[in-house]
Amino acid sequence: MKKLSILALFVVILFSLVAGCGKNDAKGNSNEKVLSRVKESKVLRVGFEGTYPPFNFLKDDQKYDGFDVDISNEIAKRLGVKAKFIATKWEGLIGGLKADKFDIIIGQMSITDERKKSVDFTDPYVVTGSVLITRKDQNDISKLEQIKGKNVGVGGGTTFEQVARSVKGANVHLYKTVNEYIQDLINGRLDVIINDQLLMSYNIQKENLPIKIASDILNKDSIGMAVKKGNENFVKELNQALADMKDDGTYNKIYKKWFGADPLSE
Repeated sequence: MKKLSILALFVVILFSLVAGCGKNDAKGNSNEKVLSRVKESKVLRVGFEGTYPPFNFLKDDQKYDGFDVDISNEIAKRLGVKAKFIATKWEGLIGGLKADKFDIIIGQMSITDERKKSVDFTDPYVVTGSVLITRKDQNDISKLEQIKGKNVGVGGGTTFEQVARSVKGANVHLYKTVNEYIQDLINGRLDVIINDQLLMSYNIQKENLPIKIASDILNKDSIGMAVKKGNENFVKELNQALADMKDDGTYNKIYKKWFGADPLSE
């Protein structure tokens, strides 16, 4: 009986060790899942809004263009694959990433502690900042505290919303697209909007809009590529590709193409 008991105990311990190894292997495979899928399919599926010039937008020929598109194509090239773009509403991007509708978000997503609970980020691929925008004939708003009591337009679920809500007494109105609240500013429904300095400089000049940037940068915003949690090796490869782009001058070339200036320091 003693021998049988010892044998049974040995079998139980052996089974536990094997099961434990299996779990570790499964975890390891999970960490490789997205990278393996990208390499095997030869396609990097990129999620973004697709309505956010100059970062990502649809041209008249129904092809996507913009800073994010150029960055995505270059990253894909260095991974040895092709980029495929999937337009998704802003509020559905993280959910789509978690559901494997795409492999990565390269769509001007700010790196925040709250978002880090849901996704993993690469190193920043662009550093920018939020600013106040008013109509050209306005001179009453140039500092953040001056939005108190004003009608303020921002994108819902963005860092711009957080900036607006940091001022008590500001009447914050949430929008789904930047075009909507730009129009409401022009039409007088809003007193001020908060958005990205690079985006607004581009749009004001390109569209000859009757609005202006009314403040200095309110806060520095680091933008990262977002990937599904548990894909550390994928993040490492993306960071390496980005670092190589910066080292060989490719990144600066893309940045100057869209913004006509050198990148802000990190």
